[in-house]
Amino acid sequence: MDLREQLVCIALDWQKKFGVSPAITSTISEYDAALIVGMSEQEYSEYMQERTAVSRGHDFEFNGVRYQIKAHRPSGKPGSKITNAGKANNYDWDILIWFRYDQFYVPEEAWLWQREEYIDMFGQKPRISPADMRLGKQLI
Repeated sequence: MDLREQLVCIALDWQKKFGVSPAITSTISEYDAALIVGMSEQEYSEYMQERTAVSRGHDFEFNGVRYQIKAHRPSGKPGSKITNAGKANNYDWDILIWFRYDQFYVPEEAWLWQREEYIDMFGQKPRISPADMRLGKQLI
């Protein structure tokens, strides 16, 4: 079992025991995005060594491209349906990738947005839905 699978298992066990999963969705999604864009696990590990959980601007950089990652995961409980895709708070990135996971942290869909297209489409919009994000380039 790789480290990602171990983290997911622990989070799901925690959710089963205590009702709410630990906040690992952003961590998992940044890792998944890095692999999707061609970064190796070793490259991702080396890059992240100097980062902190509150690093501003973008989540990681690969081949000169700055990536911002957004993700959502329903718990599987009643009322946990994803209705908000979360708007980017800054535009210090080149590409945004949005993931929608199932309740077991399996990516069900991923959508890519170039910064300028994202700003044109959503810059003045107060709330972004999954349907909005599906107007981007589909990755999964």
